Amino acid sequence: MVVPSLQCMDSLSSDELKANGSEVVASSAGRGKSPKSEGKEEGPGGGKREKEKEKEKEKAKKGGEPECCSPRPPGTQRRCSARIQTKQRAEKELLVRRRVELLDNGDGVTSTGKRRNVGGRGKSGGESAGKEGPEVEESEVEAVGGAEIVGISVEPASAGSGVQRESQVAAGGDNVAPMVEKSDFAKVKETLRLFNKHYLHFVQEEEKRCNKEKAENSKGSQKPKSKSKSKEQQKGSKQSKTNSKKGNSTGDTKKLAMRPDLKAITKMLETNGVLHPKKRFGNIPGINVGHQFYSRAEMVVVGFHSHWLNGIDYMGQAYRKEYSNYTFPVAVAIVLSGMYEDDQDNADDVVYTGQGGHNLTGDKRQIRDQVLERGNLALKNCIDQNVPVRVIRGHESRTSYCGKVYTYDGLYKVVTYWAEKGISGYTVFKFRLRRMPGQPMLTTNQVQFVYGRVPNSVSEIRGLVCKDITGGEEAIPIPATNLVDDPPVPPSGFTYIKTIQVSKNIILPAASTGCKCRGGCIDPRICLCATLNGSDFPYVQRDGGRLIEAKDVVYECGPNCGCGPDCVNRVSQRGIKYRLEVFRAPRKGWAVRSWDFIPSGAPVCEYIGILNRAEDMDNASENNFIFDIDCLQTMRGLGGRERRSRDASSETVDHMGKHDDQKSEIPEYCIDAGSVGNIARFINHSCEPNLFVQCVLSSHQDIKLARVVLFAADNIPPLQELTYDYGYALDSVFGPDGKVKRMPCYCGAADCRKRLF
Repeated sequence: MVVPSLQCMDSLSSDELKANGSEVVASSAGRGKSPKSEGKEEGPGGGKREKEKEKEKEKAKKGGEPECCSPRPPGTQRRCSARIQTKQRAEKELLVRRRVELLDNGDGVTSTGKRRNVGGRGKSGGESAGKEGPEVEESEVEAVGGAEIVGISVEPASAGSGVQRESQVAAGGDNVAPMVEKSDFAKVKETLRLFNKHYLHFVQEEEKRCNKEKAENSKGSQKPKSKSKSKEQQKGSKQSKTNSKKGNSTGDTKKLAMRPDLKAITKMLETNGVLHPKKRFGNIPGINVGHQFYSRAEMVVVGFHSHWLNGIDYMGQAYRKEYSNYTFPVAVAIVLSGMYEDDQDNADDVVYTGQGGHNLTGDKRQIRDQVLERGNLALKNCIDQNVPVRVIRGHESRTSYCGKVYTYDGLYKVVTYWAEKGISGYTVFKFRLRRMPGQPMLTTNQVQFVYGRVPNSVSEIRGLVCKDITGGEEAIPIPATNLVDDPPVPPSGFTYIKTIQVSKNIILPAASTGCKCRGGCIDPRICLCATLNGSDFPYVQRDGGRLIEAKDVVYECGPNCGCGPDCVNRVSQRGIKYRLEVFRAPRKGWAVRSWDFIPSGAPVCEYIGILNRAEDMDNASENNFIFDIDCLQTMRGLGGRERRSRDASSETVDHMGKHDDQKSEIPEYCIDAGSVGNIARFINHSCEPNLFVQCVLSSHQDIKLARVVLFAADNIPPLQELTYDYGYALDSVFGPDGKVKRMPCYCGAADCRKRLF
């Protein structure tokens, strides 16, 4: 938990807020907070629950506390500073209130049949929860790289089944507290995070397959070739070649596809993870004009365009019952990606070449006549029925794994169509589309994708107040800009450092033994560090190293390991690799953004400062840059913290911490970035962040002294502010006078809780 760089926010006491008539009610969106039920329970067992509630309330009045938070036996209690005592008191009061609230709810959860989610992941209810499963219309089977992609064009019998999916993927979570309905934007983000997690899992499978083949080829080249083969060996060899030519694949080959994005789509379909599996006319909730997709697969999983390859998405005959006044098929979306030689794109006015007869090898040539059917007929029917279509433009981009970025440019009307001989001499259908008025300005133009105005050099920056706040400490300079203050001033009052400083009264644990791998860790079955991570590596090598999903703790290779600095299990140790900028933001103080695209799972920076004992921070009430190393507390769900999914690394830490249960109520150590620190001290809070906090152990295995690293939770486009959730429970911060402190939140997120604490 951290209180960094909101210098321009003033803390407001509850009395001040009441006086101003702007007191904010504690939201149930706060971490672990659930609304208290009003009125008494009725029905069997209600009297018993009332007695239990009365006992809890009486206990709270007398200053008692739940059994799990009982004080240590005399003589074993650790000394606590005033700051820690205040934090303890707040957490105990929250815990008592929470237990009373649970008693208020009583056995209602059980009686209504609400089940605890399997696998430790929460679910968010959808608009049609409990309705029938999908039915297939024009079911297609695509074989790509040995993987069968079945039912990409699935048409379900009910919309919203995909809304019931894993929640808080990047941050994990297995609590079952009542959840506030998320906004459409949050649902889109959540779905894409789940897709990215599946995608990276399949990337890891592909990397394993490649490493295995490389190792086998290396061994094969060292063995002497046999001069003769048995008849059975020759027969097997011929059969293998025949299968290879036919494209047949069996066993592991089918599972290890070369297209992890398509396998991720299949996984999302199998688990009802698609956000809008039923096709829709018009705009999709949560996706505004200008939204960027980093692959066609992302469009599929949010229900924006239901096919990863076809340019025209349309509703088929299965929709006749629901839309009885329409003639089907009817188009709902098209992708302009320059794949047809006859396309003409003039921004607001588009001439779109129909579907079919196209050479799929990539040379854009027509090889046969097009026919007025399927997608072409769907676009023609849009003219007759005045149905607009969503237009997505694809452009070359080095930041996307598929080589393109796709931008939603709004709704277009199909105004006319005709057939003509194309450039290659074959008949093609042409459709003229015109952009509907009253929409936001286009964010793409014809053949060039532009997102913001990323400077090419420091000399191009407006409002520059410091060329490099690191003073040369980092390999990549970090400039600071200020277009808010008059006169503009640079960040001040701190010294930039790039490595943790340790207080004199702290002795770091001895370095752990480490693995015996050589060069780089490849085989997780023999790597000791991979064993600690659940017998697999937490990262993939793609894009310089990406974390597959958030974990309780990540065990990286350390100083005693035999591998080198380029090992896949040392990703967070390589320092800052993106061009970052500190800028002044209205109402929020200093903030951070990147000039580069940051892929999900990529490490951004470590939280750097002075490593202190939490009990020594007596006079730190006004220090807004203290980060408590509360990894162990988060793992155990203490103090209202949201727990992450359980894995093998969690069991390891649980075993390590059994002897220390009494000390785990509050963090023992913290990082103070008040006077010295790095770029992380300037990163602001958001209720819908694009970064998440990950505890990492590399040089030792003491979870209480873990490194705190910030990773990308989403694919982050250039110039988007970098944020993470500070994780405060509402009404958990007290001032020196014992009153609850309140700080408003200005993150601007659709699901903003309105208060930081």
